[in-house]
Amino acid sequence: MSPRLSESDLRKLRRELHRRPEPSGAEKATAARIAQILTVLGVDEIRTGLGGHGVAAVLEGGAGDGPTILLRADLDALPIPDRTGKDWSSTVPGTGHMCGHDGHMTILTGVIDRLLGELDGLAGRIVALYQPAEEIAHGARAVLDDPAFRELEPDYVCALHNLPGFPTGAVILREGTFASASRGLILRLHGETSHAAHPEDARTPAPALAALIDGLTALPQLVTPLEQAALVTVIHAELGEIAFGTTPGEAVVMATLRAHRDAEMERLGEAALRLAEGTARTWNLDWEHEWVEVFPACPNQAELVHCLAEVADVLELPVIRPAVPFPWSEDFGAFLQRYPGVLFGLGAGEEHPQLHSSRYDFPDELIEPGIELFSGLVRRLLGVD
Repeated sequence: MSPRLSESDLRKLRRELHRRPEPSGAEKATAARIAQILTVLGVDEIRTGLGGHGVAAVLEGGAGDGPTILLRADLDALPIPDRTGKDWSSTVPGTGHMCGHDGHMTILTGVIDRLLGELDGLAGRIVALYQPAEEIAHGARAVLDDPAFRELEPDYVCALHNLPGFPTGAVILREGTFASASRGLILRLHGETSHAAHPEDARTPAPALAALIDGLTALPQLVTPLEQAALVTVIHAELGEIAFGTTPGEAVVMATLRAHRDAEMERLGEAALRLAEGTARTWNLDWEHEWVEVFPACPNQAELVHCLAEVADVLELPVIRPAVPFPWSEDFGAFLQRYPGVLFGLGAGEEHPQLHSSRYDFPDELIEPGIELFSGLVRRLLGVD
């Protein structure tokens, strides 16, 4: 069976997906469109509703038993307006594929189309997963926790992400941690209001809020050595209401914690809660906390990094090996915590608008190298040469 999707077809698909973005957890129409395309391509086994709106194409090799390799793309878009000015700009106000998930879906669809004609020579199984809710660190865990996923248990997992700031088509590989862990912390402080003329009768969180903003920002250098660098960014703070006659009694502070490895993240998180507890006690406040958007680190297996480097060499694509992990996060880390695997980057252009920019648009030039990299890795892991 020869591929049914031409280069032009794939570009049209990518732009179609770009026009109709759906935010995390609401990817119903996107998932339905993907399932429709997979059916037209002739995929015999299609699973839907995985972890929400996840879709999986299951391809069985015809050369006997072998490992299962999971290839992942992401379905969701961002709550960011599309200001690209392209003919295929988002038709959904305030929502856009400003991270390239439209391109990732297109690449994975091209891989399926390519490999359908090669199944007789492959020993094992390919699971092509279109995962929901990546941007909010919910989708990967939801898929993994879905009982239906147990029948698709992989031996290896693999995902890519386009990366502006690197030469177009360059393959970015790193053993060990590729992308950092991150998590959001919400701290709520509860005291007691009073008249603004009598602040001594209140239990106001104002000084505690100020102390927490300073303390959280300084925390990494106090709990992590330089070679295990971490970061805390205060992203929001709120105190009381706009009422000039009232001493406030409530406050909220939110921060994002980042670390290269999960162990440092745990230590940083524990220190942040100790800081909050001590500060609240000092100012006679009640307090509570909530962790949100918890992204684990993405640790790459050396064997698969080596395999991808060999594939890139055959394809004559340059390989770049960053010295340190990337500071951003990817919820593919939930898969990499459970299975050996690899997350790698594909350069989107040194001058290309950055991810999550309202002017970002996935470069269509990356579709073919993305397909070849995924397909080459599958052939090395499942081939019977």
